[in-house]
Amino acid sequence: MSTQVSVKKVKTAGKPKNPKILLILVLPGLFYLGLFFITPFASLITTSLQAPSPTGGIGQYVPGLEFGNYAFVVTEYIDQIVRSFIYATLATLLALAISYPIAYFIGVKARNKPVLQALLLTLVIAPFFISFLLRTFAWKQVFGQNSFISTLLRDIGLLADDQFLLGSSLVVVFGLTYNFIPFMTLPLYTNLERLDTALLEAGSDLYAKPTSTFWKVTFPLSIPGITSGTLLTFIPIAGDYVTASGNFLGSPKTSMLGNVIEANFITIQDFPSASALSVLLMAAIVVMVAAYIRRTGTEDLL
Repeated sequence: MSTQVSVKKVKTAGKPKNPKILLILVLPGLFYLGLFFITPFASLITTSLQAPSPTGGIGQYVPGLEFGNYAFVVTEYIDQIVRSFIYATLATLLALAISYPIAYFIGVKARNKPVLQALLLTLVIAPFFISFLLRTFAWKQVFGQNSFISTLLRDIGLLADDQFLLGSSLVVVFGLTYNFIPFMTLPLYTNLERLDTALLEAGSDLYAKPTSTFWKVTFPLSIPGITSGTLLTFIPIAGDYVTASGNFLGSPKTSMLGNVIEANFITIQDFPSASALSVLLMAAIVVMVAAYIRRTGTEDLL
């Protein structure tokens, strides 16, 4: 009899005692998701399918099913689309190359030095204390035509008198990398800080070289952190419109997809094209992220 009672308890242990309470707890989250994600997304899709108004006024469109808007924006802005993903890939790889040693030192080497570890973490998140726009604008002054760096490069012959650092792809990628380094460092640190150092000691005891221990033990165990960091970096960079703007570090020849979307929404008021580009950007990122996560074997992040 006692065995039957215990089996019954195990079967009912995972079931909610009151489904109504569970529904009440879930409703606020569903309401928030519907109001701030599903509704804007549905509006974005319907706007992307709108047709020009018969009156021909600027910014005047009527509901329709103009799927040709998607073909138009792909052919019209293919350069900006390709450039955005190239810049995002380069900046993400550079951020990873810079952030990994920093995160490794903070999470592993400085683990037994809490004061040093706290200080280094503070330095990593310190850029967040200053506005994103201000930090980007500061680099505009650093790379200006009459700045110390530009003058030095001209003096040593690496920069011609009629060349400018501002507005070049090099400076734009640099700005993107700089602005998103903390988004790469913090997930890596979180992952490496939980790394069992006994595994590293075991590699040393087995006479493995430090490089072999790193590639055979440390790096594979840090892949979830690398995946999280690259996603948190790549996704916002692909849609960035500040850094590559002509008002900051970029120029028309370095414009990215975010700049085109902003111009179509605000300046040109071509709302269907801007919405179609936004939908395509989200769809491309979702596909790339899903493929990337499956490739790295971290499907639990989905």
